[in-house]
Order: sequence, then structure tokens, then C-alpha cells
Amino acid sequence: MTRSEPAPPGAGVPRLPAAVVGVLAVAAAVGFGHLVAGVVSPASSPFLAVGDTVIRFSPRTLTEFAKTTFGVADKPILLAGMAVVIVAVAAGAGLASRRRSTPGVVVVAVLGVLALAAVVSAPVFAPADLVAPVVALVVGSAVFTGLHAIAVRSYRPVDPGARTDGGAGAGPSRRSVLIGSSAAVTVASLGAGAGGLLFSGVGDSRQRVTEQLARLRLVERAPAIPAGAAFPELGTPTFITPNRDFYRIDVALRVPAQRAQDWSMPIHGMVDNPFTLTFDDLLARPLVERTITMTCVSNPVGGDLISTANFVGVELRDLLLEAGVRPGADQVFTTSIDGWYTGTPTDVLLEPGRGALLAIGMNGEALPPEHGFPVRMVVPGLYGYVSATKWVVDMEVTTFDAAPGYWLERGWAQKAPIKVQSRIDTPRGFATVPAGRVTVAGIAWSQPTGISRVEVRMDGGPWRGAELSAEVGGDTWRMWRTEFELTPGSHTVQTRATDRNGVTQTEQRADPIPDGASGWPATIFTTA
Repeated sequence: MTRSEPAPPGAGVPRLPAAVVGVLAVAAAVGFGHLVAGVVSPASSPFLAVGDTVIRFSPRTLTEFAKTTFGVADKPILLAGMAVVIVAVAAGAGLASRRRSTPGVVVVAVLGVLALAAVVSAPVFAPADLVAPVVALVVGSAVFTGLHAIAVRSYRPVDPGARTDGGAGAGPSRRSVLIGSSAAVTVASLGAGAGGLLFSGVGDSRQRVTEQLARLRLVERAPAIPAGAAFPELGTPTFITPNRDFYRIDVALRVPAQRAQDWSMPIHGMVDNPFTLTFDDLLARPLVERTITMTCVSNPVGGDLISTANFVGVELRDLLLEAGVRPGADQVFTTSIDGWYTGTPTDVLLEPGRGALLAIGMNGEALPPEHGFPVRMVVPGLYGYVSATKWVVDMEVTTFDAAPGYWLERGWAQKAPIKVQSRIDTPRGFATVPAGRVTVAGIAWSQPTGISRVEVRMDGGPWRGAELSAEVGGDTWRMWRTEFELTPGSHTVQTRATDRNGVTQTEQRADPIPDGASGWPATIFTTA
């Protein structure tokens, strides 16, 4: 029997790559910072604060490109991109620290200081917001230093005659390497996961509001939707958009978490009778239900950033009349709990019959968190960036000169009435459909006026009137459909709508910036 060769020094001990040291340390810092923010101040999550800062200082062209290109996926893509950059920097910090931990600790410290600066510069900042980034910085530095020591020992040659029981001069045991790396992974994952659970802690409050709304007697209910109000069998949307499908465009990377019982909102500024509302105050006031179509200013011609819901809330006009708006106040300036802000024309909110709401319900339940729970604004006829503040916590009656809104500061229009628009839903672009009788269908909108006519033409031919669906109201979209007899080949269909004031959708193309897109939508498809 031959003797087996002795195992080389350090055999059986898994080595901890230098790059992994950096990645695990930064991951632990991000995860633990997220957890502490969830306990102390959700707005102070270092990772999300950096993302908010990127959004806040991005050029408007870049912001608009992201919204129009990625739509509701713009936030996940931003966060994923940030994660990739952070991982690359962290890995580089580990590789630069093969001999000494100083370069890596410096990189971790710089990342921590940047996160701290992002938190401090946020529109809404309180001293408690400092806790999470400071803790993240300490955890990241400590984890990097600890893992670096284990990694250095795992690469250090071990004297064959040295002790192997963990004494001086010995390399690390398998247990120490695994425990060290596993602990870092655990801190990162538990921190991120627990922080996410804490951010979503409004579920019970929202359920109670839904139950309260079911029991309350509304002074006005939205009319029932007629059977002929939509043509979903032809490819148009259902008339009411389910909450899960309602478009979402905002700058909030983290959905703000606030319980209804903790909500309050002062109405102040250029008013004779300032007062503060609580959520119970809203429930005690006359509540109305309205069917309203909302449209995002970033919606391109033919785009899908438009949805319809039944909203329940309190008349904003009544609240402003109660406060007593003073002469010269041309703007109602509202602020979200996350610091976002905008201004809405006072004359629109005071217009009799406009139907602007301070909304608390949506499609038979409390507002979903991503759509403004517990309270938001909904103003028919204006693009959302000047009229639809979600998670609203402050309302100041003032002037446009005194307080420019978030998007106004970035070059968007001061007032944003919704333009007459239409969309083709079927046939889909570049689809192939059977030749012969082809159905063309879609939607049109012009809130708050309503649609009176939709015209369609095929391959540049004459315009023909389309059949309109049953009308629900001027504040909502309206479906249309028509048919063409088509031979095999490629075809281009166009539409244009006309509202009840006789204003026809313009052919002139315009980008969403600064006051909404315009132009006739066109779809190319093939018959075979």
C-alpha cells in the first residue's frame, strides 16, 4: 500500500475572493440601511435616496426618454442599473484591497457619504433620517474589515509545522470562512427583506378604510357603466381599468407608507380660514363617487398611459370655498409625503361642475398604496403632473410666481389642459389579419368636454365616421369602431377625434414636452 501524499497547506479551506469581500460588505451596508430606515424613517433608505437624487437632477430629456421608452418599468430599470454600478464599484474595492484593507474601507466610506448626502439633500429631511445612512456606513466598514481579514488569512501561506487548530500562524478554518461570508449575506438579505416588509405595513389600515367605505352612504354615486360603453371583445380596454392595471407614472422609487389614522393635511396660505383635515374629517364629510379618465402628459401619440376608474372622495371646491380663497391666488400648491410638489390652477379647482376630488377610494376599495393611499388629488381635464398629487399632505393656496412646481422647474408648461386625442387598439401595429372585412377599433378622449365624433381613414383615403360607444360622461374616454373591406397587402389606418366644443385633434406632431403630445395616430398592418 502506497502512502498518500500529505495535503497541501490550507487544503480544504474555501478561499474568499477579494471581489466578493467588497460586494458582500456593500450589500450588507445597503440591506442594513434599508432595514433601519424602515424602522426609523422610510424616506432615509440610502439606496432609494440615491435613486431619488438621480431622478431629481436628471435632465428633463433623459427623464422623458425613460418614461416614454420604459413606461411603468422605468423605476425597476433605474434601480437595476444602480445595483449593477454599485456591485462593480464594490468588486473593484475588494480587488484593490488584496494586501491592505484601506482602499476598500475608503470606497465603502465614500459610498456611505454619498448616500448620506442624498438623504440630507432630499426635499423632505428630518434629523432622524441621518440614522439609516450612518448605520449603513458603520456596518459596511465593519463587514469589509472583518471579511478582509478572513480573506487575507485564506491566501496567506501556512507553515506545514504550524498549528491547525486555529492558533497563531494558522490559516482560517473552513468554518470561519463560511461563517464570515454567510453572516454578510444574511445581514444583507434580512436587512433588505425586513425593510421591505416594514415599508408595506399599511395593509391593515387600508383594509379598514375599504371596510369603512363599504358601510358609508355616498351622497353621489357614479352612474352604472352601460353595456355598450366599451368593445373589449374587439381589443379595446374594459371601460373601468382594474386597479392592478391602472398606469403609474411618478418619481417615487419607494411607495410611501402612511396609515390613514396618521394622515393630516393643512389648507393654508392665501385663505381667510385656514384649517387642518384628518382622515376622520374626510370620512365625516359628504363623499361622492365619480368616473374619471386620467391621462399622463408623457403619453405619446397612440400610447397607453391612460386609464379610467371610479374615484370616491370629497369635493375640492367645497374645501377651498370653506377656506375662503383670497383674490390673486392663482395656484393651489400641493406637496406629497415624499416631498414631491406641484401647482394646480385655482380657477380650475373652483370651477362649478369640474368635479375635482380629494380622493380616498378607487374602484370600490381604498386607494392602492402605489396610487396614493391614503389620500390623493384627482382633477378631471388636466394632465396628472399639475393635478394628481399622490400621498398628499399639504395644500397651500398661493401664486405661480411664489412657488413653481416640480415639473414647471424642469421646463414643462404651467397649465396643462388635456388635448383632444385618439388611439387605435386593433389591429395592432405590424399584425397580420385575414383579408376581407377588417374591424378597426380604439378609444378617444377630451376631458372634461367629451368626444362627439371619431373619423378613420385607410391608406390615405377619405375620412369616414366611426361608430361611437355609449357615452358615460365628458370626464371619461369613449370607445369607437368601424369596418373596412380590404384586399391582401400592407395597410395604414389613421384616426382623428373631435370634442363637443368642435375642436378636432390636430395633425401637427408634437412631443410630450412641454404640454402633451399631439398628432394623428397611425397603425401599419398586413392583410393576407
